[in-house]
Amino acid sequence: MSTTPAGSTPLRNDRFAAEPELAQVLAGRATLGRNARGPGAQAVQQALIDMGFSLHGGADGAFGPQSLKAVLNFQVHARSAFADVQATGVVDAATLRALDTLAPLPKQRGQVKNLPVPRYDGTPLRVLVVKNEHRTFLFDAQGGLQGIFGNAVGARVTPTDLGLKKVNAKLGAAEARDLGLKLWGGLVYGPCIIDLSWADGSRSGEELHGTNAPTRLGEDVSHGCIRHDNAAILVLYEAVKVGDRVAVVDSVQDARLGVPAPSPRVA
Repeated sequence: MSTTPAGSTPLRNDRFAAEPELAQVLAGRATLGRNARGPGAQAVQQALIDMGFSLHGGADGAFGPQSLKAVLNFQVHARSAFADVQATGVVDAATLRALDTLAPLPKQRGQVKNLPVPRYDGTPLRVLVVKNEHRTFLFDAQGGLQGIFGNAVGARVTPTDLGLKKVNAKLGAAEARDLGLKLWGGLVYGPCIIDLSWADGSRSGEELHGTNAPTRLGEDVSHGCIRHDNAAILVLYEAVKVGDRVAVVDSVQDARLGVPAPSPRVA
């Protein structure tokens, strides 16, 4: 028997289609916010994680502050393609329709539509940092998507600078440890550091690195560097080489990237 309320367009993604509580959200009869629990909440959490939104603690089926933050970051992204999505941190019908369209199929990672173009003013990118949704995109040499990872970027008083940069150096575990102890008195950089300069070679003062504060991923909290989960920074570290281009933008709608692939209209 169908779990879709009468008059509602059914959820198409198998992640969500069999969850009765999500059918109620789709019909406008319920929302998923703070303290929501159950398999529907867990399905949403896992989709957000698989799309690269930071959600410390994983998909446990219980909506707390980390889940609300991940939903909010998704909503900021989704608004670029779905005008009815509001950035509230609560999963309502509009948010669920956008998630149903953009999330990959079960047991897959990435994103189906509305991906940023991997070029900045025509220059091919290996890495793109999108500040307002707190995600870092990794592309291969042909522009194919290799991965999406949650990040934390600069606080309002110490913002991460926008623009085109390049990988200046790669610092391994020993160097990351020593630098963290020297500058901050602790192991703040995680297992490695990707040092960035501006595209012209001048010093940017910013790096991609790991973190000892994973609960703050998904926020504007750093001194300008771009923090990642320690597992994610290892993937980035292995993938990039010195000289690879890295761009930082406010949103996927940045005109220097070009227009993201449009999402289909959802009834």
